[in-house]
Amino acid sequence: MPGPGSSTLHTLKTPFKPAEPIPLPEYPRPQMSRPDWQNLNGWWEYAVQPQGEPEPDTYDGRILVPFPIESALSGVEKPLQPDETLWYRRTFTIPDSWQGQTVLLHFGAVDYECEVFLNKTLVGSHRGGYLPFTFDITAALTGSENHLIVAVQDPTDTGLQQRGKQVLNPQGIWYTSISGIWQTVWLEPVPGVSINQLKLTPDIDTERLRVEVTLRGHLEGLRIEAVVLAYGRAACTAQGPIDQPLLCSLPGPRLWSPEDPFLYDLHIRLLQENRVVDEVSSYAAMRSFSLLPDRNGHLRFAVNGKPLFLYGPLDQGYFPDGLYTPPSDEAMLLDIEYTRQISCNMIRKHIKVEPLRWYYHCDRLGLIVWQDMPNGGEIDGEFVAIISMLLGFHRDDTHRLKRFGRFDPDNRAEFKTELKGLIDHLYNAPCIAVWVPFNESWGQFTANEIGEWVKSYDPTRLVDHASGWFDQGGGDFVSKHVYVRRLYKTDAKNRAFVLSEFGGYSLKISSHVWNPGKKFGYRHYESKEELAEAYQALLKYQLVPLIPEGLTAAIYTQTTDVEIEINGFLTYDRKVEKFDREELYLLHRQLYDTFNKAVNP
Repeated sequence: MPGPGSSTLHTLKTPFKPAEPIPLPEYPRPQMSRPDWQNLNGWWEYAVQPQGEPEPDTYDGRILVPFPIESALSGVEKPLQPDETLWYRRTFTIPDSWQGQTVLLHFGAVDYECEVFLNKTLVGSHRGGYLPFTFDITAALTGSENHLIVAVQDPTDTGLQQRGKQVLNPQGIWYTSISGIWQTVWLEPVPGVSINQLKLTPDIDTERLRVEVTLRGHLEGLRIEAVVLAYGRAACTAQGPIDQPLLCSLPGPRLWSPEDPFLYDLHIRLLQENRVVDEVSSYAAMRSFSLLPDRNGHLRFAVNGKPLFLYGPLDQGYFPDGLYTPPSDEAMLLDIEYTRQISCNMIRKHIKVEPLRWYYHCDRLGLIVWQDMPNGGEIDGEFVAIISMLLGFHRDDTHRLKRFGRFDPDNRAEFKTELKGLIDHLYNAPCIAVWVPFNESWGQFTANEIGEWVKSYDPTRLVDHASGWFDQGGGDFVSKHVYVRRLYKTDAKNRAFVLSEFGGYSLKISSHVWNPGKKFGYRHYESKEELAEAYQALLKYQLVPLIPEGLTAAIYTQTTDVEIEINGFLTYDRKVEKFDREELYLLHRQLYDTFNKAVNP
């Protein structure tokens, strides 16, 4: 099997080059922004050494951060082995205007485990490949040039940690691994006492936005002020002590929905008497997600108390040249805009956590997101996959956890910690409607218990506790994956019925494939005409009849081809649309029309 660096791979490029001289130059955290910051993306030095060896005296060359070392855009395109350490090195200087302030070093994501040194001082370490982390580096700074070193290790699929679809030997639905820094690295000056985190909770019933603020550091007599703006004018101003939530009253709020994705601007100020100690800019939306019974007793997904049929693609967030990392903000946005242009109103973000700007684009464009937790643990073999899909084979996930790779209590605890971190990290994103802790049994354990905890921890959203195979009877959905058999009705009883994966119809487009010698898909077609006819029949004769029977959401596989998996609406390089865009738009509108007639005859 060809690996990274083979002549048959990486011949594809997305239509966007990374920005020069700094890739992804945009401010990376739209919901808690400050004007003063320094982007550390760009060329760093790198070296790969056997684990256990000290930092090398001489580095191997240059790597373009934040692209993972396995990607073409990194300039290295080399896999990191489980017994190796990836070293990064660069220098930076602090602006004179930052003197006297606390300086924070932020990492969007590093896969998987890292230690960070500044001027030969260890400033922190982190485990987990999908969540951001921050270190206060003030005490380690020098007055002139500062030397930053990051040491990374990544077991990929030789370990049981959360890793998504990354494998060292890519094939089928398993893709090239990524290691090291893969989201933006940046510096930010803040006051000695500063705003550390926001928690924004809309309540459309009481017409109030709840604002909770946590601080870094402590001072006596601090207060918080929140100003909510609509159309550039203050809609609410509220003040209160730091240890209590602010309740911002918004009478007659303009509600967020896919049809009207209205966002309120938000300014949060930390005050000591009349002095502004710190200030951040943010945004929020007033909206709710729920399940409501229709006239026949079927539970339907609802936005702001109104039933809505959800339709959209599975989206895995891979790029041929950047792998996990989009080559640019424009490239990331292209996928989201295309999804809206073919009249989809949702995306299932599949076992990956995107940069925060991805969620910002979904927020402002009105795409509802089902957010997966990246999988870890053990993966079931091909035999179990086949009998699960065809015959409904079932497993109890409360015992014999070795089958799921979850026999180690520390491993289960790490999953729970990272799941909580995921929810905390993305809690403020208005677009996210559903949390998905487990997918197709990979690393699944006590899904009912996990699902109940998620619902109690975040009661503002719904939960798909076990998407795909081993339903344990919990969560809000009976969640089916149907590929190689006809779509069928499922009795959901006290839950809603969704097709959380289906379709996967495939078409190979020459000169736009990752590996010309290999392909994977569930049904293969030889021309665009055949593919379009089959897709239309799938929706018209199989999907549409299920909607009056209770189907409330359907997720088609998938937005784009990914490596040798060629079942996307778009090719992997995003240069070819396999369907006529206008025809897709009209087909998808028929789904919503059918739903509206079933729910509102």
